[in-house]
Amino acid sequence: MFLYLPIAEISVNVLVFLFLGIAVGTLSGIFGVGGGFLMTPLLIFLGIPPAVAVGTEANQIIASSVSGVMAHWRRGNVDFKMGGILLVGGLVGSTFGVWLFRLLREVGQIDLVIMLSYVIFLGSIGMLMLVESLRTMRRSRSPNANRRKLHQHNFLHGLPFKMRFRRSKLYISALLPLLIGVCVGILSAIMGVGGGFIMVPAMIYLLGMPTSVVVGTSLFQIIFVTANATFLQATMNQTVDVVLAILLMLGAVIGAQVGTRLGAKLRGEQLRGLLALMVLTVCGKIVFDLIVRPSDVFSLVTGEGH
Repeated sequence: MFLYLPIAEISVNVLVFLFLGIAVGTLSGIFGVGGGFLMTPLLIFLGIPPAVAVGTEANQIIASSVSGVMAHWRRGNVDFKMGGILLVGGLVGSTFGVWLFRLLREVGQIDLVIMLSYVIFLGSIGMLMLVESLRTMRRSRSPNANRRKLHQHNFLHGLPFKMRFRRSKLYISALLPLLIGVCVGILSAIMGVGGGFIMVPAMIYLLGMPTSVVVGTSLFQIIFVTANATFLQATMNQTVDVVLAILLMLGAVIGAQVGTRLGAKLRGEQLRGLLALMVLTVCGKIVFDLIVRPSDVFSLVTGEGH
């Protein structure tokens, strides 16, 4: 069964995109990420224009994140105070990011910037997470291995405006999660992601939050940051395809509930290792598409000045 997407201006197979929503929603529930770092490249691979994929995916992330947060909240695994600080930064960052997105689109460089951003961020974060998770699993198998703290305090933890986050068992500066929120908000707008693939490692390694609390808290702030990005993308750039978003959302809500149950059965280092492998796989596919000569080297460009 095929359906026409008015903004993307192509016809797509409904079942393919429903299944895609379920699959990415499941990963969202397992890893505490919105799934955009997987969904946006996959939409592009399936023929959706990059600008539309970014704008629409931000909308789909909201559905899977709400579904995932509800499941984690019932287990008491959401730090709402920490999530609120991250959210403030995320709203500022996503608003600036949508403005930057519009500027890059006007100069005709947005597609290239989107793809290069994925290569840089997915490649670096995927490698760091994989190395750390393998190191942790190797230490856990050695009975004589010295136990080390998950994070070490540095100058960042000495910043002013300290706050106590009881659910995360932390006493740190509010500036640190605020700055993380700003950075993730910008990426949310530019890359069409919730930012969980950056937020989750940052919350674990920079803030020192327990992995069990990180997943639900990450999804909580993702809801509002992506909602802000979606609204601005629709009003400023007109790149949100509602028909495509509904297809993806239907699958994502189902998948997030399944993923939350599966994630509860895995250990923290196992979750990080699996997420790292998926991040690197997507990164490799994007690099391949960028460097391999396309079968059709010609393109038709329409618009003013062409």
